Amino acid sequence: MKAMLIAMGAAMVLAAPGLARAETACADLAKTPLAHAEVTSATAEKSGTVDLCKIAVTSRPTKDSDIRLEVWIPVGGAWNGKFVQLGNGGFAGTVPSGRLKAIAATGYATAGTDDGHQDPVGTSATWALGHPEKITDFGYRALKETTDIAKALIKAQKLGGPKTSYFYGCSDGGREALMEAQRYPNDFDGIVAGAPANYMSELFGVSAANQQALHQPGGYLDLPQLKLLQAAALADCGGATFVRDPAACRFDPGKLLCKAGQADGCLTAAQVHSARTIYAGRADPRTGKVAFPGFTAGAEAQGGSWQAWTTGSTPAANGNAAGYQFASNAFKYFAFQDPNYDLLTMDLGTGFDGAKAKMSSIIDSPDANLAAFKKRGGKLIQYHGWNDPAIPARSSIVYYEDVGRTMGDTSGFYRMYLIPGMLHCAGGPGPGTVDWLAVLDGWVAGGKAPAELTATMTAAGGDPKQLLCPYPGVAREDGKGGWACSVKKKG
Repeated sequence: MKAMLIAMGAAMVLAAPGLARAETACADLAKTPLAHAEVTSATAEKSGTVDLCKIAVTSRPTKDSDIRLEVWIPVGGAWNGKFVQLGNGGFAGTVPSGRLKAIAATGYATAGTDDGHQDPVGTSATWALGHPEKITDFGYRALKETTDIAKALIKAQKLGGPKTSYFYGCSDGGREALMEAQRYPNDFDGIVAGAPANYMSELFGVSAANQQALHQPGGYLDLPQLKLLQAAALADCGGATFVRDPAACRFDPGKLLCKAGQADGCLTAAQVHSARTIYAGRADPRTGKVAFPGFTAGAEAQGGSWQAWTTGSTPAANGNAAGYQFASNAFKYFAFQDPNYDLLTMDLGTGFDGAKAKMSSIIDSPDANLAAFKKRGGKLIQYHGWNDPAIPARSSIVYYEDVGRTMGDTSGFYRMYLIPGMLHCAGGPGPGTVDWLAVLDGWVAGGKAPAELTATMTAAGGDPKQLLCPYPGVAREDGKGGWACSVKKKG
């Protein structure tokens, strides 16, 4: 009888409001039954003073699937009751363990996946050759598997699931973020989509156009030419180190065309053509009209910019540029299943259309109808660096405005911020650091819709901060020594 009373008392204490509930021991989560998946390890970890449980899982929803994922759960009172799923980058291939652990240490349960294949080279898609199910896993299925498994494991460990769930990703992770809002609108209460590659197949077309221009005789842009372009763009469009109002910038590299007898400090006609192609985007040769936007002027020679993504460091290293690698791999292994396919020979009209038709329904997330996500109360924040050399900032404008045309007023659930001077997801001469997860949490959990924000600079030098305005607003000098948001100029 005494033992029974003690047990009853303990149960009442654990069930009492405001007190910690009993939790399943981390190691015991290895026994958690999962549909077509298994826990391969469940180990105790520590980050500072925070105790964490790291669970590794392999999921096989098809015979050719091999989706690896991790779930990190703060143990005991360290958990804030919320869950964050992180997106991946590039073509994935590894689980973002370090980022998962870092965010879990702040109180969130976290999860992430390798998107269904194991490859340390994020620009490689060789894993897709002969494996259509792996392409589907990469496109969207691995995301859903990770969400469902993570929530099941959190529930098993905490004896109750998360009260709030977020998705946060940039680049391919931004594509995944919009994929979640479109395909799985009931899975997340809030989503952050940074520099989304949601028109992924179109990005490969832009890269093909850029590389074909650069490979024309005399068309390559070396570092001296990139410095010329950057200096001229900054002089034309304002800003000592970055363009403050890119939407209003009308820089034409034709002004740098070499005059008769001039050899230095200018561009050849072929180089002007290359620069114009990179700025403008892919033109459809059947109509001559731009089919998808290009890149913004003002950071051409910055480290991590055009040389990293488009030109390479030298003509011989051009093929190593990330944009070249992504596009080449995509056409070879996603579209044509032909390791010998050469993007330099692609017809940018019908040829690209054929490639896109084979990829877009799986890897793209362009759907502008977010009605289901809005109806369930979801909140979406999108951000993009104006000087992103990987994914044109104007592609985010294309999507944002498409959603507006489709749904009408989106201000109640959707905000977008374009960041002057920021490169791909981070970095660049302009202040671009914002705690987007905190902003999202303040909107979803705190009920405070984001308005004007302040971005800070993590690197030394340059402006320490800048005002960010929800699109279509843009920050301009207010005549009083400060900055204020106003409606942007069209462009």
